[in-house]
Amino acid sequence: MSQGGAQGQSSRLVGQGKAQAVIIGDMHGDWISLAQQIKEWGLALGFDAISISERTLKDAEQGLEQWLAQGFHGEMDYMASHGSKRARPEELVPGTRSVICVRLNYRPSAANEAANLADGERAYISRYALGRDYHKVLRNRLQKLADRIASTVGPFGYRAFTDSAPVMEVALASQSGLGWRGKHTLLLTREAGSYFFLGEIYTDLPLPTDTLVADHCGTCNACIQSCPTGAIVAPYQVDARRCISYLTIELKGSIPEALRPQIGNRVYGCDDCQLCCPWNRFAPTTKEEDFAVRNGLDSATLVELFAWDEPQFNERLAGSAIRRIGHERWLRNIAVGLGNGPRIPVAIAALKGRLDHSSALVREHVAWALARLTG
Repeated sequence: MSQGGAQGQSSRLVGQGKAQAVIIGDMHGDWISLAQQIKEWGLALGFDAISISERTLKDAEQGLEQWLAQGFHGEMDYMASHGSKRARPEELVPGTRSVICVRLNYRPSAANEAANLADGERAYISRYALGRDYHKVLRNRLQKLADRIASTVGPFGYRAFTDSAPVMEVALASQSGLGWRGKHTLLLTREAGSYFFLGEIYTDLPLPTDTLVADHCGTCNACIQSCPTGAIVAPYQVDARRCISYLTIELKGSIPEALRPQIGNRVYGCDDCQLCCPWNRFAPTTKEEDFAVRNGLDSATLVELFAWDEPQFNERLAGSAIRRIGHERWLRNIAVGLGNGPRIPVAIAALKGRLDHSSALVREHVAWALARLTG
């Protein structure tokens, strides 16, 4: 899974060409100066941090192969469908010599995390999905950064990614010194925790790389202990098949019945491993207006959201990452949440109203939820 959530399938070729090294020169000092300028331009564009990684992922490829061999990717076949390209940037984008890594904070100012999880009548939606779809925000900003670089060096070869294509974004960000990989497998920083999105620009510019950051997880195992479904099977290793983010976003079919009670009221993603992390006490709220809470999703009730028909779902979640799972899986997830909630008449009535839904997937989860509430 990605830093913010489910991984996208599409990539965007935002520019290509041949680096005009003659404009800058081949002197090492010139590349150092350009790298510093890129960081300043990135911060001016609104990124919260920016650093540069070498193109070679030293240890990540072996770890990926082992993870796939254990079947931990579940139905995410795209994780295995690109061969070595995921761990070898120069194979994915020929000519790549360095990778520009960026971070953009997303934590909304009013998210009501504890209140939502504690109230079985409410729907819990992962913090990253409460506002506008981050793919669009980051892609636009990465394009502006690439344009700014081109205005200085002339046409150059590059390709930008935001949770798209076979890119090991956490491994690259960690290698660039942007942070360290936490035991929950997300990137962590001392100043911002883990509530941020990552983006990359693969480039043929030979930029100097930044130094690694030490791992500061220490002996803490809070994320492992807090996972509702036990998906963090060992430090730095997640079995996605048990992860609530996978079950509510990536999984297309039935949610395994044994795992449904553990999902609680989490209807889109899960933040438990982040909510308990000591480093997230320092996570700042985002400065990005597009990531502000929309449609009252930080306090909506399960019954309220379950009542949306498909046109309402598409209209209200236009521009949201949630819309990509579709109305059918939206109802599937909320039915599970209702089944885990209090036995109140309004919840039972809402479920009975969907018993004859056209989707067998929805009907299955509605019937399970009703059985839970009616005994």
